[in-house]
Amino acid sequence: MPETVVKEIKVHSKENCYLFTPEQMKRLEETAIAIRLDPGTHRIKIRDGGFSYIASGGSVSEQAVLLWIHGGKVINRQTNVEVNATWASLNGANDVLELIVLEPATVNAFFFDTYLEDNAGELTLAVERV
Repeated sequence: MPETVVKEIKVHSKENCYLFTPEQMKRLEETAIAIRLDPGTHRIKIRDGGFSYIASGGSVSEQAVLLWIHGGKVINRQTNVEVNATWASLNGANDVLELIVLEPATVNAFFFDTYLEDNAGELTLAVERV
């Protein structure tokens, strides 16, 4: 059995940060689909569907979506940190984001890519208040 090799990389909060301009954030919010969450606990997950890249093989579908959560105070149950804005991703049907919404907040769901022309498909998110 091969020996396990662990490598570490450090991601610096300034040196490795891709800074979005206000104009880019405005465009992101205009492009993304949005849902408003009222105070309470919410679970967000991928219900079905996915994104395909026709030029790279056709029928393979990837279940991944990015989330920009902003405009009110929330706590991501994975971090237990109260914030006014945060990012999250859902990667696959078993991934679940649980948010405790303290003040009404907006969730923008989107996908990004470097080549739009070969993209196909859509996915459905389930947003459940528990």
